[in-house]
Amino acid sequence: MQVIFSGKHLEMTPALREHAEAKLLKLTRFFDHVQEAKVTESILRGQHIVEVTLIADGTLIRAEERSADMYMSIDLVVDKLERQLDRYRKRFVTRTRESLDGQKPNAIAAAQAESSPTAEDEEQLPMIVRTKRFAVKPMDPEEAAMEMELIGHDFYVFRNAENDQVNVIYKRRDGNYGLIEPTV
Repeated sequence: MQVIFSGKHLEMTPALREHAEAKLLKLTRFFDHVQEAKVTESILRGQHIVEVTLIADGTLIRAEERSADMYMSIDLVVDKLERQLDRYRKRFVTRTRESLDGQKPNAIAAAQAESSPTAEDEEQLPMIVRTKRFAVKPMDPEEAAMEMELIGHDFYVFRNAENDQVNVIYKRRDGNYGLIEPTV
């Protein structure tokens, strides 16, 4: 696994790099499909923030943690990534079984839950329980942000009037907005 480090508002010390790299390399024995890890460490308002983006088989897995100590933030973000990779690995195994058995993942999960008495104790995989269909009308991102605020959601899907592509606007933790523009 290749690990790429960057720092915002701080100098990356060799000790921080070594600690982060050692922790992240432990993830590869847990899940060996991770090809790259991008680590960004920063300090904002006295909080030590660590953001990690993993690339595993073309899938992005991202986690962020904050604490009063950079080493603690690294440990917390690696713990969060372990849980996310475990969920991803379970889905990966379920999809593989689906292709082998010709069954749907939810059918496999239901069959496992019925046959396994400890399935209730383990963390269940999330399922799609509702599907919404709606027309995406052309609008500019500012109008989409206003629509999102009106309906009280954290994100809004719309057709960007400037480029005629489907975009997503979302509310960020800092109170600002983010815009997702797909590339082809």
